[in-house]
Amino acid sequence: MARIHGRSKGKSGSKKPVKKIHPEWVELKPKEIEEKVAELAHKGNTAAEIGKILRDVYAVPSVKTATKKKIQKIIEDAGIKQDFPRDLLNLIRKSVNEKKHFESNKHDKTAQRGYRLTVSKIRRLAKYYSKKRKIPEGWRYSEEEAELMVK
Repeated sequence: MARIHGRSKGKSGSKKPVKKIHPEWVELKPKEIEEKVAELAHKGNTAAEIGKILRDVYAVPSVKTATKKKIQKIIEDAGIKQDFPRDLLNLIRKSVNEKKHFESNKHDKTAQRGYRLTVSKIRRLAKYYSKKRKIPEGWRYSEEEAELMVK
């Protein structure tokens, strides 16, 4: 339970660095960081995974402060095309897991409602991305196609 008069209301964890400049102790130069991001993206890593790898392996605290660009923007500039946006794929993966769960637990009405809400989010997001031409224009969500996409 959070403290009554606390300001954080139960939130804890690390904060972003206050300084917005690239630290001097980082061995990689901004151009090398961009090349490393493109190389890791070609291997099939997501933007979040690339950020973790750069932080843990190459000691780059923030790609954005070093290169003045986000990881996703660097990937797009490198010409690496992703079939579907990452947030849409994550929602599809979630819906497949929820569908499996409530098929084995028939009386779990909360899971069924959660599945319907997730499918609704997928449809709204798909409508948005089709307008922005990030996904094919006639793309529709179907359970069979979703299972194939997740595999």
